[in-house]
Amino acid sequence: MSQSPVSQAAEEPCSRGPDELRPVRFEVDYLMHPEGSVLISMGNTKVLCTATVEERLPRWLHQSNASHGWVTAEYAMLPRSTQSRTRRETQWPKGRTQEIERLIGRSLRCAVDLEKLGRRQIIVDCDVLQADGGTRTAAITGGWVALALAIRRLERDKKVPSGTLERQVAAVSVGIVRGQAMLDLDYALDLAAEVDMNVVMTEQGRFVEVQGTAEGAPFTRGALNAMLVLAELGIRELLEHQRAALAQAEDRR
Repeated sequence: MSQSPVSQAAEEPCSRGPDELRPVRFEVDYLMHPEGSVLISMGNTKVLCTATVEERLPRWLHQSNASHGWVTAEYAMLPRSTQSRTRRETQWPKGRTQEIERLIGRSLRCAVDLEKLGRRQIIVDCDVLQADGGTRTAAITGGWVALALAIRRLERDKKVPSGTLERQVAAVSVGIVRGQAMLDLDYALDLAAEVDMNVVMTEQGRFVEVQGTAEGAPFTRGALNAMLVLAELGIRELLEHQRAALAQAEDRR
């Protein structure tokens, strides 16, 4: 039986340098209906991110008479985003899914002045079309672009003031593989990693979240520092890709 390109890629040794991202691509305004949409590709991982503006608050926040808005996220993997079919989570999301949704939501809320957003919410949906490692970090990085597109539309319509989008946010995975710090782990590297970590940062170089786990033996402060240096380098490059994507969207208009 022939293998899919993703299967073949997962079995081949990594040809990138330890400080190199996989090829990154943003396809902005990928869908016609959402206020913001982008298909982000990082290597063989592909995540469709859409931002929906709702002129109402979630019920729990509406009941508190809050004056500020809200940004939240939902995450899902399509049934054949992986090598074997994954069952749809039709009723209650699994624990992993809930944890990823909360991570994406926290990361994107950090980018927005919720007071300036007003009494409305933006829902960012992140649907994994194809998974080859780093789906949650790709969702955050692409989700920010979708969010930015939606807020720019609100600004053009004079519904929110300038500065509602306060900062850029992007994320990347890093790890220790065969004793070496490596950037942007695909599925094969993630399986082989002694340590894996997800890092979320702003364009000012400040951390939003750091999630790191030793898969076997504990790791040293030196290993942690090496991974954080690589994460910062990778996120700087991703921030440039985000800005280029937004410029491309403006050119189309």
